[in-house]
Amino acid sequence: NTIINLDWSQYVSKAIDFITSGITDTFNFVVSTVSTVFSVLASIVFGIMFAVYILAGKERLGRQINVLMDTYLKPKWTEKIHYLEDVLNTSFRNYVIGQCMEAFILGALCTIGMLIFNFPYATMIGAMVAVTALIPMLGAYISAVVGAFMILTVSPIKALLFIVFIIVLQQIEGNVIYPRVVGNTINLPGIWVLAAVTVGGGLFGIPGMVIFVPLVSAIYRMLKEDVARRELKKAAAAENEGIGALPDHDNHTEEE
Repeated sequence: NTIINLDWSQYVSKAIDFITSGITDTFNFVVSTVSTVFSVLASIVFGIMFAVYILAGKERLGRQINVLMDTYLKPKWTEKIHYLEDVLNTSFRNYVIGQCMEAFILGALCTIGMLIFNFPYATMIGAMVAVTALIPMLGAYISAVVGAFMILTVSPIKALLFIVFIIVLQQIEGNVIYPRVVGNTINLPGIWVLAAVTVGGGLFGIPGMVIFVPLVSAIYRMLKEDVARRELKKAAAAENEGIGALPDHDNHTEEE
């Protein structure tokens, strides 16, 4: 009697609404994900094309910019702009070189450590760690997850040990290797490298971490050269004052 007296039409209507809403939500999620992925891929493709066009015509573009600066700016400002361009170019170029060196060192250490602890797929995972190390922040997680999944197919215990190993290695790399290697390449002390990564990541995320290190290196170099220039001026001024006082002393000596 209870089953017969139930309002089956109401329950069927609720079930249909639930299924319909679930299908609609799933469809909207799939459409949103596909559109997001397509937008990101389109941005990457257009960015690469734009970079290729700039690199292909960099000499002509540079000459045009120089003509504009010589025409509309004073020679003093033109010289300062060229100096700033040289400093930024050197800092960013050295930063890329330092990143590649750091990635190679991290991959080699990972491979050696995995061979010592007898982990499977040592060379393959070490190469993957070296490649993903070029990706700030996310690279460590990608290498840890993919490497652990590969080892999981052989031994779950070794997969857990590998996660512990990669976490320790990433801490050593982030706090010891990275500041020294990248800092020495861009002539920036390790403490300032860590500060630049922390502040840049906190303000602008991954792009801030990438940009702030060479930017801080350029500022550090300009301040260092400016301080050295001012000290030379002070020393030259003090020397000139001392030389200016010498003739009176010499004249008195000759008269005596």
